[in-house]
Amino acid sequence: MPGLDGITVQLRRSARARRISLRVGRSDGRVTLTLPQGMSERQASAFVRDQAAWVRRAVAAVPARRVVRVGGSVPLLGRDVPVVAGSGRAARHLGATIAVADDVQAGRRVQALLLSLARTHLAAAVDRHAETVGRPPAKLSLRDTRSRWGSCSSRGALMFSWRLVMAPPEVLDYVAAHEVAHLLHMDHSPRFWTAVERLVPDYAVHRAWLRTDGAALHAIDFAGG
Repeated sequence: MPGLDGITVQLRRSARARRISLRVGRSDGRVTLTLPQGMSERQASAFVRDQAAWVRRAVAAVPARRVVRVGGSVPLLGRDVPVVAGSGRAARHLGATIAVADDVQAGRRVQALLLSLARTHLAAAVDRHAETVGRPPAKLSLRDTRSRWGSCSSRGALMFSWRLVMAPPEVLDYVAAHEVAHLLHMDHSPRFWTAVERLVPDYAVHRAWLRTDGAALHAIDFAGG
C-alpha cells in the first residue's frame, strides 16, 4: 500500500486480528499495518492517513543505525569503547579499546566478543540474585531478541538479550534480577515487584532507562553494509 511522504507502510493481514493496528518498530522504524480479514485496503489507507502525524513522530524518534567498524566505537557496559585495528582472528577487549582485524568481518568479530562478555556478566548477576532468593535457574541462554530483554519459562529457564552487555551495568543487573524474580512469581503481581525491589531497590530507574534508551542498542549494526 502507499506510504506517507517516503515512509513505506507494510500491510499484513491476520486471521487472528480483531481490529486494525499500526506499529512502528523501535529499532528499525519499520511501519507495519495489521488488518483483520475482510477489511479493505481503502479502509486501511484511511486509517493510516488519520494516524499520519503519529507515524511521522514515531519514525523520527527511531535511533539512527550505527555500524560497528574499525575507527568507530561500540558501547560496552554503558561506555563507548573505541574499536581499533588489531591482529588475529578474534576481537580482543584491551580495557580502553577493542582491537580487531580491519576487514569485512570486523563487526561480526566484535559481536562475538560482546556475546562472550554478556554471558559472563549475566551469569554472574543471575547467580548472585538466585543465591539471594534461594532459587537457581534451570538454564541460561542468550539471544538477539527485539521484543523483550529477558524471559523466564515455566521450567525455570532464563533467556536474555546479549545486547544488555552494551547497557550500563546497573541496567543489566536489573534485568537479571527481574527474570530471577520470575523464578518465584510467574506474573507481574505486586508480590513479584516486591521481590524485584528486594533485589534491586532502585529498579524503576533502570527500567526507565530501557524504555528511553534501549532502542538505541538494537540500532547498533554488527553486519555492516
